Amino acid sequence: MKWLLIALACIQLSECLVRVKLFKGKSVRDVLAERGLLEEFLKEHKYNLYSKYVGPSKGESGSTEPLINYLDLSYYATISVGTPPQSFIVIFDTGSSNFWVPSDYCSSYACRDHHKFNPQDSSTFQMSNKYMSIQYGTGSMTGVLGYDTLRVGNIDITHQEFGLSMTEPGNFLYYAKFDGIVGLGYPNYAVSGATTVFDNMMSERLLEQPLFAFYLTRENGQSGSEVVFGGVDPNHYTGQINWVPVTVEGYWQIRLDSVKINGQVVACQSGCQAIVDTGTSLIVGPTAPIQKIQRLIGAGPENGAWNYVYCNSVSSMPDVTFTINGIDYPVPSSAYVLKRIFSGKHYCLSGFNHMALPTTEPLWILGDVFIGVYYSIFDRGNNQVGFAKAA
Repeated sequence: MKWLLIALACIQLSECLVRVKLFKGKSVRDVLAERGLLEEFLKEHKYNLYSKYVGPSKGESGSTEPLINYLDLSYYATISVGTPPQSFIVIFDTGSSNFWVPSDYCSSYACRDHHKFNPQDSSTFQMSNKYMSIQYGTGSMTGVLGYDTLRVGNIDITHQEFGLSMTEPGNFLYYAKFDGIVGLGYPNYAVSGATTVFDNMMSERLLEQPLFAFYLTRENGQSGSEVVFGGVDPNHYTGQINWVPVTVEGYWQIRLDSVKINGQVVACQSGCQAIVDTGTSLIVGPTAPIQKIQRLIGAGPENGAWNYVYCNSVSSMPDVTFTINGIDYPVPSSAYVLKRIFSGKHYCLSGFNHMALPTTEPLWILGDVFIGVYYSIFDRGNNQVGFAKAA
């Protein structure tokens, strides 16, 4: 299922979430373009994130890597590869399994505008004889696999297999705020059989526990987001952790019991499958139930896009509750409404969107809108996901 291998986390408002661009109606990008605001938006938000990086710190348990919150749409971190280290901005993506960065082998337009790995500048680099190719819904990349030392937080991972991009055609990756992606999904979904970063952490015994945890701040750029490898940070959640078994070891896939509004089941009546995905910005579901949710929360059309809401109605909008393993997880309107300002005008957008995928049963994606409300722990040792109310 290579069509669903990577969520490129919202590069701009237009393609917020999207593994495969199969959405109906106009995207926010289209609306901005029609209004003559797209170029201004891209210029305003295409900035260098390295200046915002704060060095890694040791958490309560495990190695903590700070994340940069970009507009509540995606979260970036700085890692380094090679000896001496070459730095890159990456997405830690639980919805994919490969690690790759742009390289000097790449002459695509997208590569010219990002930091590129130079193998000749690293004394520890080793080339392999394997190639990789990943197709996205809005673009693609091809590359060669190599090995080098990867530094994540205060962890040095030796002989880490990673992709060096050779082509990144199209404009999609050009506008990305990140250079590359660190996939944190299961190894059987890794393209070309590459060893995943987290599997290497475990095999080299670099972790106190075989798990990692995400804390994602909201409120449009608020600082403090982080991922902890090898432990959890008790300062970032309240109450108990509820554990949910992984149903398919590929993505971090779990069973979703139902979706409710005002106590009434509005979707997933007989249960369905969901992916917990840090690389997807919104909460995504099949077309019909998402359109029903949009109507019930008061989202409506504007210039063909069906996810606009009135900003002055946010406080009166209902919670959308996801029942998982018998536990209710309400997501309030303050979490699922995204507030934006373009050219001095205020806009509010629903944090739900729909897609059509050729799966045998309805598939949902619990992206950053959900994870921002619930501290999320990904436990490879026990093949389970833990949720606790974010503090």
